[in-house]
Amino acid sequence: QLQLVESGGGLVQAGGSLRLSCAASGRTISSYIMGWFRQAPGKEREFVAGIRWSGGTTRYADSVKGRFTISGDNAKNTVYLQMNSLKPEDTAVYYCAADSYTSRTIVSGRPRDYDYWGQGTQVTVSS
Repeated sequence: QLQLVESGGGLVQAGGSLRLSCAASGRTISSYIMGWFRQAPGKEREFVAGIRWSGGTTRYADSVKGRFTISGDNAKNTVYLQMNSLKPEDTAVYYCAADSYTSRTIVSGRPRDYDYWGQGTQVTVSS
């Protein structure tokens, strides 16, 4: 079983940066398509970024393109989300997730396609 643990959240001023980490255990991240999602109070969980290791395909939500970068370190079995130029609207709980259907040729943005989830880490951006 794959287990995911997020860290790196916190309080930051608008324009600042944070790097979230998702440490995996039980299986290697290269066996999955990895994604980051977020959920703000009263809103549905939304896709932020994802990476498909085969071919190095990445996908980003329009709202974070050019500001966020997803990457991974197979040796550390960890996925990262570098977040720059943060805005108050980025405030949410951020979740790491894994899609085990690696035959999928795209990075899915649908939460239901992801089988494993971390517990989430809070990101708060003050104005």
